[in-house]
Amino acid sequence: MANEGQTGRLDAITQAVRKSGDGIPPVHLWNPPYCGEIDMRIASDGTWFYQQTPIGRPALVKLFASVLKREGDRYYLVTPVEKCGIVVDDAPLMAVDMAVGGSPADPLLKFRTNVGDEIVCGPDHRLRFERQETSGGYKPYLHVRRDLWAKATRPVYYDLVERGEQRAIDNVMWFGVRSQGEFFPIAPADQLEDLS
Repeated sequence: MANEGQTGRLDAITQAVRKSGDGIPPVHLWNPPYCGEIDMRIASDGTWFYQQTPIGRPALVKLFASVLKREGDRYYLVTPVEKCGIVVDDAPLMAVDMAVGGSPADPLLKFRTNVGDEIVCGPDHRLRFERQETSGGYKPYLHVRRDLWAKATRPVYYDLVERGEQRAIDNVMWFGVRSQGEFFPIAPADQLEDLS
């Protein structure tokens, strides 16, 4: 019976998104009542699960990602009339590909997410790097939209490190990457051995 209720809410979310047309719905403008939790989880590798089963249809994952909203540390699937909580292990999206455009003097780092978002890193879409306590390495994240971040895959991370350069910030040498005239520090230059 509980599964039937969850399936009904999930169907309602799917129908609401399809009615909203193409593009990303304006979930930041919607403030519907909370309707409980759905047994949906986004694993740290970017796999979406529903009732502990991977969602195998990329179009369905893309549809759900379009109505994903973050409030504080919680994530929800949102329509104009309801809001259902889901679990996100790390970041809700993955940056799976990176291309470099622009010029050597003014590079543009272009990313593609696992749900098809195309993002140019810069002032509106920043990169941040979090140090991992267990390994001492760094995890890169790209701002996608409305407080939603994409974690970079390992190959994308290595591409970023390969493009890295050193720059002084407040009299400290940092290793980082540039895009759209912005410098995004990864780590202090004296910690370069920790980047693997």
